[in-house]
Amino acid sequence: MNFRKALNRIRLRRKKRSRAKIFGVADKPRLSVFRSNRGVYVQLINDKEGKTIVSASTKEIGVGPTELVGELIAKKALEKGVKKAVFDKSWYKYHGRVKAVAEGARKGGLQF
Repeated sequence: MNFRKALNRIRLRRKKRSRAKIFGVADKPRLSVFRSNRGVYVQLINDKEGKTIVSASTKEIGVGPTELVGELIAKKALEKGVKKAVFDKSWYKYHGRVKAVAEGARKGGLQF
């Protein structure tokens, strides 16, 4: 089997396993992280209504550490009245940029 197909299958299984346990509601939305080669995108999502409450990305902060994206999403969330969230790292390992976003959000005042 092609290595890339096998890797994608493993990632999909990991994503399904983590998403089966995570569900965001209005008072405790899901903090979803998407990582691309160029940037990091973060959203607070209310799964019950299927709506995004707030979002932030590296495009908004320009050049700088990824931790600032976490602090920005925490600031926007606190303005909307959201103090707690459920962290959804998708299929990514809790390492590097994903970890930096989580630590920045905690530093900004968001609780997981």
